[in-house]
Amino acid sequence: MTAPHEQKLRVTGSVVGHGNRVGDGKVVYRLTDGKWTTLLGDAAVIAAERAREALSAATADEGNATGVYLAPVTLDSGGHPTPANLRERIRSFGPTVALPTHKAA
Repeated sequence: MTAPHEQKLRVTGSVVGHGNRVGDGKVVYRLTDGKWTTLLGDAAVIAAERAREALSAATADEGNATGVYLAPVTLDSGGHPTPANLRERIRSFGPTVALPTHKAA
């Protein structure tokens, strides 16, 4: 299986850099200054023409994030990114169904 960052890059709209934090595996998003955040709303939105360059820079940051790839986003009325597909909605916000809760006996 080919890693996402090694696959042919096909970007047609806005994307954000996604990855998992090395220390604890949490989903993180790339900021404009090259750091990482757990808040999608703060992520740097990347235009299609800058996608290859942004992916290369994010992938090189192996000490802070792993499994880096670009994910499609749409911008809300305030200009903040929201996931553009189901996979990214789940990664950002959790399961799409309510999980059962266990009551203590």
